[in-house]
Amino acid sequence: MRRLALASVFVAGACLVHVGAEDLTTFALIAVAVGCGWAGSAWRHDWKLWRLSQRLEIISGEGQEIAIADRLAENANGLEQALATIERRLIERHGVSGLPTREPLLEQMEQDGSGVLGTFALDDFERLAGFDPDLAERVLLEIVGRIVRMIPAERLIAHVDQAHFAIWYGKDIDPLLARSEIDAIAYALGGRVQIGPREILPSIATRCAALVDGVTPQLLLTRTLASFALDDLAETHELSDQAIAQVQHRYAMEQDLRGAIARNEFQLFFQPLIDANWQCVTGAEALIRWNHPERGSVPPSLFIPIVEASGLAEEVGLWVLNAAARQASEWEGGTAGPLRIAINVSASQLHDAKFAEVLSRTLHNHSLDPACLEIELTEGVASTDDAALARLFGKIRALGVKIAIDDFGTGYSSFSTLRQLTFDKIKIDREFVTDVHRRPQSQAICQSIIALGRGLDIRVLAEGVETTEEYRWLVQHGCRHFQGYYFSRPLSAVDFLAFINDRASLTALLQSSIPVPQIERITS
Repeated sequence: MRRLALASVFVAGACLVHVGAEDLTTFALIAVAVGCGWAGSAWRHDWKLWRLSQRLEIISGEGQEIAIADRLAENANGLEQALATIERRLIERHGVSGLPTREPLLEQMEQDGSGVLGTFALDDFERLAGFDPDLAERVLLEIVGRIVRMIPAERLIAHVDQAHFAIWYGKDIDPLLARSEIDAIAYALGGRVQIGPREILPSIATRCAALVDGVTPQLLLTRTLASFALDDLAETHELSDQAIAQVQHRYAMEQDLRGAIARNEFQLFFQPLIDANWQCVTGAEALIRWNHPERGSVPPSLFIPIVEASGLAEEVGLWVLNAAARQASEWEGGTAGPLRIAINVSASQLHDAKFAEVLSRTLHNHSLDPACLEIELTEGVASTDDAALARLFGKIRALGVKIAIDDFGTGYSSFSTLRQLTFDKIKIDREFVTDVHRRPQSQAICQSIIALGRGLDIRVLAEGVETTEEYRWLVQHGCRHFQGYYFSRPLSAVDFLAFINDRASLTALLQSSIPVPQIERITS
C-alpha cells in the first residue's frame, strides 16, 4: 500500500506541473503508466528481496543446525575424553587409600629403567579384617597417613595390594640410603594405633629390591610381593566360627604380647640346677612367665610359639637376657654367692651378627662375671652347618660365657654337632629321662650320652627328673647334674633363695643314692 500511495503522489504531482498544457491528458496517461511501472518494479524488487531474505533465513537456520550438530559432536568427544580420564584416574587410584596403584608405579619403573623398590606389608591386616573389617580399614588408613607424612613429595608411593605399599626410589638413589629410610619408616609404622578404645600395635614387614638389567618391573614387583608370604601354621583352614574364633584369639594374644614388656607383665622364674656330687644348687635355668592382667598366668606352651611365629623372639629374648643378668648380679653380690643362670636363646638371636656384642654389653652393664651366665640352644639350632655360627660360638666362649645344648638326643646330627662345635654342657632330653628305670631303649640312650660327655669332658645334665626311681637310676649310671620337679618346680627369685637355704630338704632328696664326689668349679 505504501508503494501505491507513492505512485499516486507521483502522478498527481506530474499533472499539477503540466496544468493548462494542451497535452495534459496525454501527459497524465504517460505519468500513470510510469507510476504503475515504477510501482510494479518496486514490488518485484521487494518480492525478490523478501524471497532472498527467506532464503537467507533458511540458510541461516540450516547453518545453526549444522553448528549445533558440530557443537554437540565436539561436546560428545570432550565428554568421552573426560570420562576416559576419570576412569583412568579411578583405575590408577586405590579405592580405599587414594594412593596410586601398581600401574603408575610400573610405568615409572619402566621409564627410569633402574632404581630401588621398597615395600611394606601390614602383616596382620587379613586376620584383623577377618573379624573386624571396619577396624582393619581404619588401621590401614592410619598406616597410609603415616607413610604420606614421612615420604617426600617427589617420591612415588603406591598401594600395590590389599595391605602392601611400595615406594619407588629412582635410579639416582644410593641403595644404602634407601634401605636406611625403609627401616626408619617401618619403625615408625610399627607404633601403636589408637582407634577409639582399641589399641593396635601393627606388625610391619619390609623388603628392599633393586631393579637391574634382565628383570622387568612387573617381575620385580611380583617377586617382592610373593616374598611376604609366610608359612601359616594354623591347625585348620576351615572357615567355621570355631576357626575364626581361634584366629581371633591368637591375634589378640599376639597383640597383648607386643605390649607385655612395656607393661611389665613378664617375670622370670628359676628352676634349680642340682649338683648331686656336692649336694648343692649350682645355678638355675631362667624361665619366662607371663602374668596377664585379664588372662592371669598364661602357660609358656601357649605364648612361646606365638612369640616365635610373630617375630618377637629377639625382643623377648633380649628382655630375658637382661633380667637374668640383673638377677645373677644381685645373687653374686649377696649371701647366695655366685650362681650360674642358664637362659634359652632363639635361632633368630643367634643369627644376629651383633649378638656377641649385645651379650658383652649386657655383662658390662650389670657388672656380671661371665661365668655366671650360660646360654642354652636347642639341638636343631646348634646343628646348623653354618661357619658364621661357629665364629659366633668362638666369640661367646671368648667372653667367658658357657654354652649348653638343650634337648640332646632328639635330633639326627647330635654327634656331628659335638664334633663341629664346642659345648660346656649337654642336657639329656626329658623324653629319655621319663621312666628311664624301666625303659631299655631310654637306658641305652642315656648311658651313651653320659659316656660321651665323660669322654669329651662335658657336663651332662638330666632334665625333667620327676621321680625317685628316675633319679636313682641316673645317678647310679654316672649322671651328676639334675633338673626337674623331683627337686623343685620353677620358683620366684625369693622362693629360689629360700630353696637354696633349705639344705636339709635338698639333702633328703639326694639321699636316694650317694654319688662319688667330683670337683667342679662354676667359675672355671
